[in-house]
Amino acid sequence: MDPDSYLSVFSSAIEITAPSGGAILAIVLAGLFLCVSAFVSASEIAYFSLTSEELQEFDEESPRDRLVKRLLAHPEHLLATILISNNLVNVAVVILCNFFFSDILHFNSEVLDFIFQTILLTFLLLLFGEVIPKFYANLKPVVWARKSCKGLSLLGKIFSPLANFLVRSTHIVNKRIVRKNTNISMNELSQALEMTNVEANDEKEMLEGIIKFGGKTVEEVMTARVDITDIEMRTDFKQLLDTIIETGYSRLPVYDTTEDDIKGIIYSKDLLPYIGQEASFDWHKLMRRAYFVPETKMIDDLLEEFRTKKIHMAIVVDEFGGTSGIVTMEDILEEIVGDISDEYDEEEKNYTKIDENTYIFEGKILLNDFYKITGLDENEFGDKAEDAETLAGLILDIKEDFPKIKEQIDYGRCQFIVLELDKRRIGKVKVIINSPSEE
Repeated sequence: MDPDSYLSVFSSAIEITAPSGGAILAIVLAGLFLCVSAFVSASEIAYFSLTSEELQEFDEESPRDRLVKRLLAHPEHLLATILISNNLVNVAVVILCNFFFSDILHFNSEVLDFIFQTILLTFLLLLFGEVIPKFYANLKPVVWARKSCKGLSLLGKIFSPLANFLVRSTHIVNKRIVRKNTNISMNELSQALEMTNVEANDEKEMLEGIIKFGGKTVEEVMTARVDITDIEMRTDFKQLLDTIIETGYSRLPVYDTTEDDIKGIIYSKDLLPYIGQEASFDWHKLMRRAYFVPETKMIDDLLEEFRTKKIHMAIVVDEFGGTSGIVTMEDILEEIVGDISDEYDEEEKNYTKIDENTYIFEGKILLNDFYKITGLDENEFGDKAEDAETLAGLILDIKEDFPKIKEQIDYGRCQFIVLELDKRRIGKVKVIINSPSEE
């Protein structure tokens, strides 16, 4: 068959008509949405492929660079905004293109209709809306991050409700999955540990720490915000040295105005060459960049990041970007080997044993330690212990309100009596454990 015959067959299978006003508007809008799709796709690659060296190129004094850093400070919200925007505009492009081509092209063959409206349009959308923009952005991520920051910020405001809903629902699902997987692993491995008949308590505790290690989040091991020792930016050099000497800490977070605005970390060893300087000495130039992690990060992942980045402290932030606490290399390692103390540490005792069934605990004691000391089982508190990390948190979950001084709260075999209360923070708690026959 000659070329003219092929052309004749093809022409008989398709009929072309002039586009209507609605069809013209549809293809114009489709073109605009395709540009938005390309913009968002390129932004996704640019922002999430930045290396630590490239991140250092962003200057705090540049408005665009500050905006880029603000977007990167909330990666989950940024990714949610990008995914929502990209999916919506891609669906819009497909619908508008189908409307346009259905108006001007009339196929007498269902096969040709499928090939054109499904395969060809999908290919063009992927090529111009995904592949080419991402290829360009991957070559120049810093340049594109600066160019796209204002547009992404605007999209973030437009889709804020949807993005917040997506992030929160993801957190809920992740927590349930992590807890379920951890429980399965814990049950199986704990049974295996019991069968090994390990006699040495230290060895048994270390093995239990290893078993539980992979299922713990940063939130479970961090030092809470209320217990952080930090430095305000306007502190003079003499006060800074006095604080370091008094606390004995080798690293301190530095904040400006509020603890939600952490500016960096000051290392005591970096101050040694300047010990003789006046109080007016500008110590801020010695600060190191702070490393931020979300509460939901798993501690085994963070340990690997500490190792590769050669850092020992991270600032823990909540879903709104506020400071939740700090986590150190020591905090993570203590989950395996137990408490680590050096010659400068004073022994901190979070409890006092009055008799076999009566204790006085600090409210901030971790529930895992509370269970070990008292011999209680987590299952005795049911779902009340699911979301709590400390004894104070457990009491708040049981009470479902702030307790009062000397108030007694009964649950199962336990009687909790609040002895100290600092505003809304539970200080000391007296715990009386009844024998099963006394319940």
